[in-house]
Amino acid sequence: MLKSIKSTLVLFSSISMTLLLPSANAYDRITGETFASRSEVIAQNGMAATSQPLATQVALDILKSGGNAIDAAIAANALLGLVEPTGSGIGGDLFAIVWDAKSQKLYGLNASGRSPKGLTRDYFAQKGLDKIPAFGPLPVSVPGAVDGWFMLNERFGSKSMQELLAPSIDYARNGFPVSEVIAYYFEMNQKRIGQYPGFQETFTINGNTPKKGQIFKNPNLAATYEKIATGGRDAFYKGDIARTISGFMQSQGGLLSYQDMASHTSNWVEPVSTNYRGYDVWELPPNGQGIAALQILNVLELYDLESMGRDSAEFVHTVVEAKKLAFADRAKFYADPDFNQIPVDWLISKEYAKKRQKLIDPNAAAKRVDAGKHEGDTIYLTVADSQGNMVSLIQSNYRGMGSGMIPTDLGFVLQNRGEMFSLDKNHFNALEPGKRPFHTIIPAFVTRNNKPLMSFGVMGGGTQPQMHAQIIVNMIDFGMNLQEAGDAPRILHTGSSSPEGDIMTDGGYISLESGFSAKTRRDLLQKGHTLKDVSGAFGGYQAIMLDDKNKVYYGASETRKDGQAAGY
Repeated sequence: MLKSIKSTLVLFSSISMTLLLPSANAYDRITGETFASRSEVIAQNGMAATSQPLATQVALDILKSGGNAIDAAIAANALLGLVEPTGSGIGGDLFAIVWDAKSQKLYGLNASGRSPKGLTRDYFAQKGLDKIPAFGPLPVSVPGAVDGWFMLNERFGSKSMQELLAPSIDYARNGFPVSEVIAYYFEMNQKRIGQYPGFQETFTINGNTPKKGQIFKNPNLAATYEKIATGGRDAFYKGDIARTISGFMQSQGGLLSYQDMASHTSNWVEPVSTNYRGYDVWELPPNGQGIAALQILNVLELYDLESMGRDSAEFVHTVVEAKKLAFADRAKFYADPDFNQIPVDWLISKEYAKKRQKLIDPNAAAKRVDAGKHEGDTIYLTVADSQGNMVSLIQSNYRGMGSGMIPTDLGFVLQNRGEMFSLDKNHFNALEPGKRPFHTIIPAFVTRNNKPLMSFGVMGGGTQPQMHAQIIVNMIDFGMNLQEAGDAPRILHTGSSSPEGDIMTDGGYISLESGFSAKTRRDLLQKGHTLKDVSGAFGGYQAIMLDDKNKVYYGASETRKDGQAAGY
């Protein structure tokens, strides 16, 4: 009996210690932060970091065969549309920031599509809808990614699109093993959009979504890629593909037309920046949300974050309250600049940040935050090459596998980005025919003394500007390396006012990853914050940094996803 009790106590003790001890993969490392998952990847000639290892390897193959970073980014993005259709694909949009080594300059690309010209707010009123549905034909906007590839290729590429799409065509026809996290999202999306035409035929094997390690093929996507490779941009926007999309959408009650496809154009845009403690952080201007990261950083720069320490209620509270301020402006001002005069320079100015910072109470969580007054599931990848070119590229179908609209025999899903419009006619982001919706996907870049330093991004909806700011703070304020900055436990605030018209009245809630202490959590509750545990919502990070002194690249990849950073 006594022996049995002792055995039970030993077992209970071992279980307790298992629950209390940090994870072995962190504390067993002999270098770096205790939460670091692995070392940075370091290479001289080229580096790629994507959310799926096969895509990373395709990027490296392109580099090794004489292609540049832009070529490799396009090839990797095309493969991700096959191997990770749960977060990307040619039915979605694309944004990129390119450091061009030849001109020593940053270039921004907005390859996001517009709403159908035949879709108006009155249409929804007639249908008795007070908001735009998340799935089905109505939230579909023109897919801009393919045009983005050709814009990048024509301006910076060195290889033909036939060469760049060849690896994806081969994998689509012959198959690839599905990775773990993507298998999970396949199953989740089947529950959301599996009832729509084409899902079973395109994305299942004998009626079931592919499981981890199972070989998956998409011959329809292979055929679509072949048409794009040989027929160019027009094959997608003015040829048979566009006609198929238009006909399918009409059959489903949608309004996206052949004319909407044929008239699509992307735009080169000037990236915008703020200086954070000596480093220039670059984002793209609206209709994306990139400048929210700059607004957050401008407020955080007014605090001594290092002295607070990362695991403190003071630090978490400051980050969250700065985010609430930026997101209040995001809800009011961020929209298509072709339809509004957006005060970007004012929003990202240091003077405006000082005014907004005065609204933060260090001891109490704000329940509601108004915008300032002014007169007047996604993939991210980054590639760098031996010439010094660097690409920061993000691409998405919006809600994982988008709208659920799968045009007949094309092998991909159309995005549901139009869900992001507001139906309030007085809102900056109000739905208008031929207008670009507010966008969440944002690439980022860092320069110092007008030289390239870092290309990075964190995929994941409204998570992105919060995490962009946290990555920068982790590296600059807390001295972390490139991998540690992504591995560090993250802070996520949810519930701010939104560009779709939702208003925060209760302060929202904070979600903290494992690694923040019980004391920090308790102290946040005392400041009036609501805490809520979530999983899978903290984003996916990839980054490349240039060490100009040693002439090497550092690469880092997200431990929360299936990704890989690799170089040669």
